Amino acid sequence: MARRSWAEPFKIKMVEPLSMTTRAQREAAIAAAGFNTFLLRSRDVYIDLLTDSGTAAMSDRQWAGMMMGDEAYAGSENYYHLEDVVHRVYGYKHLIPTHQGRGAEHILSRMCIKPGDFVPGNMYFTTTKAHQELAGGRFVDVIHDRAHDSTLEHPFKGDIDLGKLRALIDKVGATKIPYLCVQCNVNMAGGQPISLANLREVRALCQKHGIRIFLDATRAVENAYFIRQREAGYAGTSIAQILLEMCSLSDGCTCSAKKDSLVNIGGFLCVNDDDLAEQARGMVVVYEGLHTYGGLAGRDMEAMAIGIEESVQEDHIRARIGQVEYLGQKLIDAGVPIVRPIGGHGIFIDAARFLPHIPREQFPAQALACALYVESGVRAMERGAVSAGRNPDTGENIFPSLELVRLTLPRRVYTQAHMDVTAESVIELFKNAPKIVGLKFTFEPRQLRFFQARFAPVVGSRVLVSEAAAEPVGAKQCCCGGGGCGGRARV
Repeated sequence: MARRSWAEPFKIKMVEPLSMTTRAQREAAIAAAGFNTFLLRSRDVYIDLLTDSGTAAMSDRQWAGMMMGDEAYAGSENYYHLEDVVHRVYGYKHLIPTHQGRGAEHILSRMCIKPGDFVPGNMYFTTTKAHQELAGGRFVDVIHDRAHDSTLEHPFKGDIDLGKLRALIDKVGATKIPYLCVQCNVNMAGGQPISLANLREVRALCQKHGIRIFLDATRAVENAYFIRQREAGYAGTSIAQILLEMCSLSDGCTCSAKKDSLVNIGGFLCVNDDDLAEQARGMVVVYEGLHTYGGLAGRDMEAMAIGIEESVQEDHIRARIGQVEYLGQKLIDAGVPIVRPIGGHGIFIDAARFLPHIPREQFPAQALACALYVESGVRAMERGAVSAGRNPDTGENIFPSLELVRLTLPRRVYTQAHMDVTAESVIELFKNAPKIVGLKFTFEPRQLRFFQARFAPVVGSRVLVSEAAAEPVGAKQCCCGGGGCGGRARV
């Protein structure tokens, strides 16, 4: 029997008009933004796939909950509702709310990391790594090597390589490892999950050496979905049960509620240790707000509590992942190189394979994200060398094995028709990939440079040029990356 079509498990109650722009307007907008999609104005974007962080559409129940906001400075009723929901859904003992996920990362890092410590994790995430380094630590990647191969079809590319973790413990000693950071649905690997089998092995090793485990539970619900789909023995288990089992194998978590939890702002830190909880409550007062609001309004905590409950509903998570798979399959069918298998929160285009004529020093993922915007008004983001930053010892650019453009799908926001438009735009761009030119920095911030950096094309003034204006593929560029020597020196 042929597979039947499916539709979203909700109906649209309110609409927000989208901006329709001309190509000339988009050319001007991306140039004004320094060829950085983060610096585009929202009004100039048609389909916004920059991030799934804080971009979800809230439900009628969440909007109704907003009207139940208890805005007391201390002891808000919404905090106690949120605390109860987090206990039931995630299973941790203590809840410390924060304004968003990086607030929780900051507090955890300041509490646990000392200068000279090493923090292993299954691939870095930008803000997490930044907080660890600002606290004096050094991130060490212990993800399995298969995560670095975009073409490999493996169900759990987020798994930790126990050999790498053991080697780090042997090299620096367990006392120099404050905790292991385990990311669920590893973002920089293309939204790839970790298996429960691997998590159990990791837990046993860490317990042997007295090392705590903290989950980055930002997309743990999506990870739970993939466990049910791909891991033996879980086909009949609910998403909620799998999530609880994942969390039971850790000592706490940081979480940006702006993803799985379906809210526009909010996050939390959870711990099981009483002493750590006391420390965290003291620090949240300094950096976020009182321990019963953590930088959030009561109405935000109420919407978060309701969103957490909705996030583990079967129909919701099936449709959420289904829309990502729908877009991904269209691109696969057209031969567009993306990270395989399709991940949880977005499609990750392999920019190095999409644009083989652009050297890594000219940031092909950044160039591709800009070209996609010019082509279609679709805003995506770079996840490659620009995001990776520089080596803290040498100052050299870090060139990760994956040079990606992320098409991140907001939850409950866009229709399948928007996915069709996006797919068609990427496919058309793929046919014209040789017309895309690389980029060079014109401004580079010290921290998290991908947010505010500015660029210029290495040739001309456009990143996506007409055939007449384009320099032939493979043409040699200036030694300086374009223009600085007036074109006199060629390499």
